[in-house]
Amino acid sequence: MPSPVPNPEIKYTKLFINNEWHNSVSGKVFPAYNPATGEQICEVQEADKADVDKAVQSARVAFSLGSVWRRMDASERGRLLSKLADLVERDSVYLATIESLNSGKPFLPTLFLDLQGTIKTLRYFAGYADKIHGTSIPMDGDYLTFTRYEPIGVCGQIIPWNFPLMMTAWKLGPAIACGNTVVLKPAEETPLTCLYMAALVKEAGFPPGVINILPGFGPTAGAAIASHMGIDKVAFTGSTEVGKLIQEAAGKSNLKRVTLELGGKSPNIIFADADLDLAVEQAHQGVFFNAGQCCTAGSRIFVEEPIYDEFVRRSVERAKRRIVGNPFDPTTEQGPQISREQQNRVLGFIQSGISEGAKMECGGKALGLKGFFIEPTVFSNVKDDMRIAREEIFGPVQLIMTFKTIEEVIERANNTDYGLVAAVFTNNINKAMTITTAMQAGTKLSTGNVPLNYR
Repeated sequence: MPSPVPNPEIKYTKLFINNEWHNSVSGKVFPAYNPATGEQICEVQEADKADVDKAVQSARVAFSLGSVWRRMDASERGRLLSKLADLVERDSVYLATIESLNSGKPFLPTLFLDLQGTIKTLRYFAGYADKIHGTSIPMDGDYLTFTRYEPIGVCGQIIPWNFPLMMTAWKLGPAIACGNTVVLKPAEETPLTCLYMAALVKEAGFPPGVINILPGFGPTAGAAIASHMGIDKVAFTGSTEVGKLIQEAAGKSNLKRVTLELGGKSPNIIFADADLDLAVEQAHQGVFFNAGQCCTAGSRIFVEEPIYDEFVRRSVERAKRRIVGNPFDPTTEQGPQISREQQNRVLGFIQSGISEGAKMECGGKALGLKGFFIEPTVFSNVKDDMRIAREEIFGPVQLIMTFKTIEEVIERANNTDYGLVAAVFTNNINKAMTITTAMQAGTKLSTGNVPLNYR
């Protein structure tokens, strides 16, 4: 089994603009922390509006007509993305080590899931780059009509802290495959692996200005990206509240295109005829994976009445067996929350559940004397109108509710402000298809939630 890099050197902490490393215009820096200990790892240059202006100017020059990037054959763009994937694979153990150090994610899942997901994403879009085709349209008379797909231009990208490397690949891959240039802001909590990726971008041979990486804070650097007149599209993954601000800023500036991937409060519906062992484990992983810090977390679990008590009992047993601790211990299943602020927020939700009358079956407390850990927490007897059942917790908190009829559970599962993911567990194909059709969610899973196999 691979081991993490001992005492890894943090090589890159500056802004990456035009294939060069820069200090911020203001001279400001901010600390990067290890959430497993609460200790500072290093200081990182802090971008704000002036730095965004510099990066956008570089991206616009790189995108200008006649530039190396605009004249580059699509297959060559694919080759560069493929080379970047190769470099990520070469340095995957180091990247997984830094990702675990800066985000608290357990090392082995990071290496076998996050890194593999990053590499595969880059390779997928590498293969897609030269397969973007328009069409010719038959017309009467002396007319020639055809369509051609063209890059949008400069893409602003703002990513969260829960999957730093994969989010970087998910944002860069499609934008670069289509021939755009990019100004990307990683989350201020987790900038380190994204900055290392910037070094690999240069090593891979991308022309200057095509990819620019600016660590900084949302209200300054993020807001400057969202409102910048020189940015043609912005993509954001994060909270619904900030997503609304970004859409507003895009509309008030140059009506740039906007892609938002926001929060979730996803239902898992478990019928009495389901494989109970599978359902318990999948529901467990679906909410506790990554310490509950997933927008797709299956945090509302609806269990059919005949098996409710047994499902709760088994879920509590599984939660109590979950190993929480040092991300570099190979037996660890769950690391810390990303920050003290996030830890306190989740603990506040837990207290809200208790005060509103839900039954806390296990967990509920901070864990350890240092770091930002929380015990895996299970609530039963949860009502739909409770705060813990309505709002996104983003932590290791499982909510188990009961239902009697399929009509009832469809109505209750859809009664939410979110619509990201839904899952159903049943051995009855008619029930599975009924739920799949009825759920108002973008991604639907039948008899599954988060498949994990990294050991």
